[in-house]
Amino acid sequence: MECVFCHIVRGEAAAHLVYEDRAVVAFLDARPLFEGHVLVVPREHLPTLTDLPPQLLGPYYAVVRQLAGAVQTAMGAEGSFVAANNRVSQSVPHFHTHVVPRRRKDGLRGFFWPRGRYPDAARAAEVARRVREVVSADGAG
Repeated sequence: MECVFCHIVRGEAAAHLVYEDRAVVAFLDARPLFEGHVLVVPREHLPTLTDLPPQLLGPYYAVVRQLAGAVQTAMGAEGSFVAANNRVSQSVPHFHTHVVPRRRKDGLRGFFWPRGRYPDAARAAEVARRVREVVSADGAG
């Protein structure tokens, strides 16, 4: 499958670039939630966040951080929304982070899906235990 973001990174597809360096490219989303909506992508084709190598995490998120402030300032926004999907709802299978300018009462409601609660503290503790075990097994905890 041809990756549209790889084509943009290589300069083979048109996009309104706002930032680029050796590892990261950022451009306006072609279908923005609001004007100024930017997508930040690694130059290398990496499908998900978990494919992003550890040595790229810092440089990648430093750019996301910089663009969160730049988009807010450039668009005269009150804040920004920063998010990334990981497979599910990822319309392009190339890892990317959305940076969206936000204003109070702009119509965007927090997360885009209904939120719930754990039925009780025991279930929350069980879920936390399961995640901790995987983190520890990965050597990250």
